[in-house]
Amino acid sequence: MLSGSFDSRRVSVERRYSDFLRLQRLLLQEFDSALEDVSPPPKLLSGNFCAAVLLQRRLALQDYLAKLFSTRCVRRSPLFAAFFTDAEQRGALVLLRGGQFSPALRQLEDVLALQNQNPQNQNPQEKLQCWQSPALRLPTLCAMAVCHCDLQQHQEALDAAQRALPVARRCGLQSHRAALLRLLMDLSYRLGLPGARLQDELQGLQDQPPALKYDPPTLKELVIQQFT
Repeated sequence: MLSGSFDSRRVSVERRYSDFLRLQRLLLQEFDSALEDVSPPPKLLSGNFCAAVLLQRRLALQDYLAKLFSTRCVRRSPLFAAFFTDAEQRGALVLLRGGQFSPALRQLEDVLALQNQNPQNQNPQEKLQCWQSPALRLPTLCAMAVCHCDLQQHQEALDAAQRALPVARRCGLQSHRAALLRLLMDLSYRLGLPGARLQDELQGLQDQPPALKYDPPTLKELVIQQFT
């Protein structure tokens, strides 16, 4: 499963047959009637490693994903999106929590490459998230900003946080918005950039009911909570 064919940076993810079964089980719990005629190919008891069988299975699983994609309610479900990126995001979080920021960042960049929108591409095998809400990219961008900060890559952290802030605003995620504003203010100071507007926005946010906590969580704490 690849990101867009015309991307300068191609990314792939791998899934086991058990992952497809788990996806089907979760989708049936939510969209039972919509999936009456859609199911993954049955499990084989022998011949699984024969080249011809492997090719046949791959094509059957591709057809299964295409059928899911053609079902509107499934296509727009966070469950479908999570199938393609959740394992990689959780793996990156483990690395982040362990202080391995460079490998975590590389994994997050792969996730973001899959999540980035490309409205002209509607193949379920490519640009997997073009049909999903931009809000799904928020945890990825926030985690990338955290990694860049810990690597002292201030400009890159600023870029990631600036991309995440509009999404936090639209989604009404006040804690994320406040944490991003505080981070952007700090980065702007370090980079010699103006931060008055950021300060005004944060102050306005703090003045709105309900009031933010006196000791609000940092962006890193919010990122870790996201997948705990």
